[in-house]
Amino acid sequence: MRILVTGSRGKVGRAAVTHLMEHGHDVRASDLARPTYERREDGVAPYVQADLTDAGAAYAVVRDCDAVVHAAAIPEPSQNVPHEVFSNNLMSLFNVIEACVRLGVPRLVNISSETVPGMFFAERPVTPAYFPIDEAHPVAPQDPYALAKYFGEQLCTAATQRSDLRCITLRPTWVQDETSYARNIGPQVRAAKGGVPEDTPNGWSYIDVYDLAGAIRLAAESDLRGHEIFYIASPDAPGIADTAQALRVQYPDVEIRPLPRPDAAGTSTARAERVLGWQPTRSWRDYVDDDGRPRASR
Repeated sequence: MRILVTGSRGKVGRAAVTHLMEHGHDVRASDLARPTYERREDGVAPYVQADLTDAGAAYAVVRDCDAVVHAAAIPEPSQNVPHEVFSNNLMSLFNVIEACVRLGVPRLVNISSETVPGMFFAERPVTPAYFPIDEAHPVAPQDPYALAKYFGEQLCTAATQRSDLRCITLRPTWVQDETSYARNIGPQVRAAKGGVPEDTPNGWSYIDVYDLAGAIRLAAESDLRGHEIFYIASPDAPGIADTAQALRVQYPDVEIRPLPRPDAAGTSTARAERVLGWQPTRSWRDYVDDDGRPRASR
């Protein structure tokens, strides 16, 4: 298929572009960064600079595509002013959806977020209803990032109700790659080894960006109708030997449902595995050791 990947210069977008090309798709890339204006290297996707908060730009890059992977977004709310986070993330998706509907693009993969239920970045504490968190978990977002992601999911539902567009929303947990594991996951591993795991609103969930890219490809290739939502997470909790026990310490009043393995992450991907056929293959252990220190490159 001819697939557009927005946000192609970001962590998720880069991995998605590479993975989709490796699986034979004709990929176009778009982001806010300036092009190089040099001869394009072999194996590099054609790139177009575009601000998707402008409707005309969205229509221009979406035209003639078989699918769109929308990964463009300000990735969290703490380093930009609130109205920019909300307006950028929501309006860029709105414009992409409108372009897909009006131009007859049949598939959209929307990259949403694990923050939609509201436990992250909340000004007033939000306690999880239960673990592992799944697609049926209640949502009550407060911050501009999670709100925009949640409203974006509603836009996807509305689009599939008024058109033939098929949409899959992925809610990745904390996305990691080879450059970030030691910095982000290493402290979690060391804290767990020290007997006092870091407090976490998602049960120590994370996702390897290359496993996420695989989920993105499956979603782009899927013929599922309507709008479907899937959590995407790696199977294990970094450094945690008994996730249920660790969760009971942090959340003594929260229901802990059966987990698929003792060290399971607190986010369930059972639906993505069952419906999309997705299977994660990577672990934090591939990148850091039991002290949270970097391993040699894979």
